[in-house]
Amino acid sequence: MDDEDCERRRMECLDEMSNLEKQFTDVKDQLYKERLSQVDAKLQEVVAGKAAEYLEPLAALQENMQIRTKVAGIYRELCLESVKNKYECEIQAARQHCESEKLLLFDTVQSELEEKIRRLEEDRHNIDITSELWNDELQSRKKKKDPFSPDKKKKPVVVSGPFIVYMLQDLDILEDWTAIRKAMATLAPPHRIKTEAPVKTEKHPHTARSEDGRLHYDGEWYGRGQTICIDKKDELPTSAIITTINHDEVWFKRQDGSKSKLYISQLQKGKYTIKHI
Repeated sequence: MDDEDCERRRMECLDEMSNLEKQFTDVKDQLYKERLSQVDAKLQEVVAGKAAEYLEPLAALQENMQIRTKVAGIYRELCLESVKNKYECEIQAARQHCESEKLLLFDTVQSELEEKIRRLEEDRHNIDITSELWNDELQSRKKKKDPFSPDKKKKPVVVSGPFIVYMLQDLDILEDWTAIRKAMATLAPPHRIKTEAPVKTEKHPHTARSEDGRLHYDGEWYGRGQTICIDKKDELPTSAIITTINHDEVWFKRQDGSKSKLYISQLQKGKYTIKHI
């Protein structure tokens, strides 16, 4: 082949390459437009909520949401029921504690009053006081001056000779006389002490006493830190821990943390009973 043939052949090849490049560019543009139109169509389906690729995951998400919402509702009901039960338990515990403290306070006041009455009875038996002075004092209290009645002028009492005027009331004289008789009965020699009438002692159904920081009750010893069962009539028994033992009272701590006390006189009378656990 000569140079002309080579040149001609080269030009033909160049033309073919140009045609191929042009066709490739056209096909590429057409393919891009088709893909773009497909993506736009799919996007419109997604926006309209009709695409299968969107509906399937959406259905799974909605099902998961319903399950979690149902579980959250059940958990909420359980929490509310638990809080309600706890509230009712607290109310019941507060009422029981109030009733227990009320009964304990009543027994304490009753024991103190009985002790005061017993001491007054002992003082009445130990001190010889004339009944006339008591009767005069009672009558003077009953015959109080009526504020609505007109005042009556008292006639002056004429006293002759040397005299002493007492400015004390009958009640003050009675108190001083009682104190003097007590002192005389305490300081008098043994052979001059007047024999007293025997005082009736109350017999208790149970034995209880405190000794060296411990409690001796019905033949058993109780100490600090021991767990006991406290029982009372018409009430359920409760468990508690002894914290302090004094001369006439026992302090204990319940399971709810509240502290109370029992008088040894209450244990002696059988109002409360205790035992080891």
